[in-house]
Amino acid sequence: MKKLEPFFDVIGEILAVLMVVVYIVSLANAQWNFIGNATFLNVLAVIRTYGSILLVGIVGLEAMSKRSFILRLIFYIALAIIVIFLFFPGTYQNLIGMVNG
Repeated sequence: MKKLEPFFDVIGEILAVLMVVVYIVSLANAQWNFIGNATFLNVLAVIRTYGSILLVGIVGLEAMSKRSFILRLIFYIALAIIVIFLFFPGTYQNLIGMVNG
């Protein structure tokens, strides 16, 4: 697993830069509303949601590649729980509702 650390490092760095760009565009649009296309806004929302989760997963895999098997297993289980609950839209909507108040 330690051999994969450089791969996860590069992928994580690329994804982090892309996510920063997505967040900058999303925040700028929230302030100045320059994107009129609803489809593009939906794509940005999906990228923000799933890209963030993917980034956490990749950075976590990089961090866990240096750890013991038990810690890796705990991380894999936690990541699997997140992915499984993404398939239940009601759970995600409840989470967003809790965040939005």
